[in-house]
Amino acid sequence: MTLVAAAAHADATAGFTTAMDHVAEGFESLGAVVLVIGVLWSVVLAIVVWRRTRNGSRVYSTVRQTFGGSLLLSLEVLVAADLLRTVAVAPSLENVLSLGLIVLIRTFLSFSLETEIEGVPPWRRAMITGAGAVHRATGSALGPDQS
Repeated sequence: MTLVAAAAHADATAGFTTAMDHVAEGFESLGAVVLVIGVLWSVVLAIVVWRRTRNGSRVYSTVRQTFGGSLLLSLEVLVAADLLRTVAVAPSLENVLSLGLIVLIRTFLSFSLETEIEGVPPWRRAMITGAGAVHRATGSALGPDQS
């Protein structure tokens, strides 16, 4: 009877691992979709700003903020996918160390992108996310003409 219970437990564990692997793949796909939509939205906003203002620096600023915010949001989703995969799918010391390195690199990228988008280091302003940067850029592009 214990052999049957062990086999059932192994099947349940394999099923859970497979399900979590699919969920992690879904997060990875979502991160890619966010990035593609962000690029497209950046182009749309650039065209709108160009038509309204004919101001190249404002167009550049809009694209920079929108794409940077989309990239930040995409990185956040991809970190979630990596975390899920490491914790739920293959929790080994090697995978945890790999996740740590990935999170360190993505944290540095996020820090650099936020500083580039906002023009000031994160500790000098309120907390902001990638979605917040996209929202501000959209509001700026679609708001009243300030040329």
